Amino acid sequence: MTTISQTAGQSLRPSSSSGFFSTLAGAVYALFDRLERRSAVKTLNELDDRALRDIGITRSQIEDAVYGQFKAELTRYL
Repeated sequence: MTTISQTAGQSLRPSSSSGFFSTLAGAVYALFDRLERRSAVKTLNELDDRALRDIGITRSQIEDAVYGQFKAELTRYL
């Protein structure tokens, strides 16, 4: 007599699709994050120096502010 080692509808192979989909989801998230940050840099670059000064950054600090590399003196204004 033979025994059946799998239940109906389940494969004996481990599913590698969950790893694929989590990697794909991570890549899609990284892409959208990158596009959003690029848009923020573009928007801030379009502001004049007075508007940038009002929010507490200079033109040379735009990318640092968008990408989260705040300097200690910046955080006290935010």
